[in-house]
Amino acid sequence: MKIALDAMGGDFAPEATVHGALEALKADNSLELYLVGNESLIKEFLPAAHPEHVHLIPTTQVVSMQDKGSRVLKDKPDSSLVRGIELLRDGVVDAFVSAGHTGAVLTSATLLLRRIKGAKRPALGAYIPTDTGGKMLCDVGANPDANPRQLLQFAVMASIYLDHVENIKNPKIGLINIGKEPGKGSELYREAYELLKQEFPSFIGNVESRDILTSEADVLICDGFVGNTLIKFAEGWVKMFSDLVKLKIKEKFLYKLGAKMLYPVLQSISSQYDYEEHGGSPLLGVNGVCIVAHGSSNVKAIKNSIFLAKKCFKGRLIADIRIGLAEHMENNDQ
Repeated sequence: MKIALDAMGGDFAPEATVHGALEALKADNSLELYLVGNESLIKEFLPAAHPEHVHLIPTTQVVSMQDKGSRVLKDKPDSSLVRGIELLRDGVVDAFVSAGHTGAVLTSATLLLRRIKGAKRPALGAYIPTDTGGKMLCDVGANPDANPRQLLQFAVMASIYLDHVENIKNPKIGLINIGKEPGKGSELYREAYELLKQEFPSFIGNVESRDILTSEADVLICDGFVGNTLIKFAEGWVKMFSDLVKLKIKEKFLYKLGAKMLYPVLQSISSQYDYEEHGGSPLLGVNGVCIVAHGSSNVKAIKNSIFLAKKCFKGRLIADIRIGLAEHMENNDQ
């Protein structure tokens, strides 16, 4: 399988991207990885005789977080981000991974790959691990505003992802809202509730934010503004809690002794909820497997994003979303 990597995207690029690619190849030598970006910088982190499964695609431009995502395709056509998506569009590779500018990936992928037929807007889905398996929160930032039918499409695409990639069969769907009652929320969420109820036998109703991790729902639907706020709050809270535990442990000798005994438990919990363990987020709704990794992705996160891309491709994610949208949207097109 062939995967293009935006070697210049992310806070620790290109070092993390290059080393992540090499780690992925150690675990799976069936991969063909295309490192797209500044050739001289990439070579600084490659062994002199790099593996034959690593291919360099030189580019002259880099997309920064200060660039306007909607203009990257026009202003920086020879960037690692744009060239990587073009490789996917042209069939040179089977998937694309980037830890770079999310807005630029979204816009460029939508324009170059085009949307899957029936998909009104692409959406980003974030996989949330739990004790009972995992959940998909969608959308987490691609669409700050959305209409009820678009939320319905997010539910279709996220459900197919969980079914075909994470092997969660017949996923239950919940709608993020400020209350459990059907009449809660804005007009957008009230209308979305009725559409989801009508379309999905597996729809369980509204889910309040405090119940996200414990609810029956496997798929949690919301607009990108709400989803992005939730996911970033969760990241910040987990980091703060972790730092606070470390600080308290340093305060007393007895705490240090207790920490040694609890270390395996704390390490297990940390690994379960660490985004690095689960790779990036799939961009759902475009004609190609695009994985958007966290901006601060390290070597492990890049490696796992590569494996996620492989799972999406091998699981026929794009073809199945195309079929799912055709089935569900027949009577809900707008």
